[in-house]
Amino acid sequence: MIKSPVIAVVDDDMAVRTGLDSLVRSLGFAVCLFASAEEFLGSTCLDKARCLITDVQMPGMSGIELHEHLSSRGFSIPTIFITAFPEASVRKRAMTGSAVGFLSKPFNAGLLIECIESTFGV
Repeated sequence: MIKSPVIAVVDDDMAVRTGLDSLVRSLGFAVCLFASAEEFLGSTCLDKARCLITDVQMPGMSGIELHEHLSSRGFSIPTIFITAFPEASVRKRAMTGSAVGFLSKPFNAGLLIECIESTFGV
């Protein structure tokens, strides 16, 4: 049996997590959902995740800080950022290393799918 790649979703908004869960599962991927960066970092999903979709602004550690933390620890997880505040300076800081997308909320599902598919070479 072939296991689907795991995509981790980190967003403090439950409605966004639920929507992303449905979308990502419809594409045939397994999903792990987290309400915070800290929750993701303390999970067993950290070692399984092959892609990360994260909100930029969250209480505690931001999505960008999460990405930087993972990079500093040697994790190169392709990361798609989503944000309600798409400022150029934030985009510039986010789009480093293994970042593959920076989408504004409300984002177009097609653009998110393109980012995911490019991550997995689909």
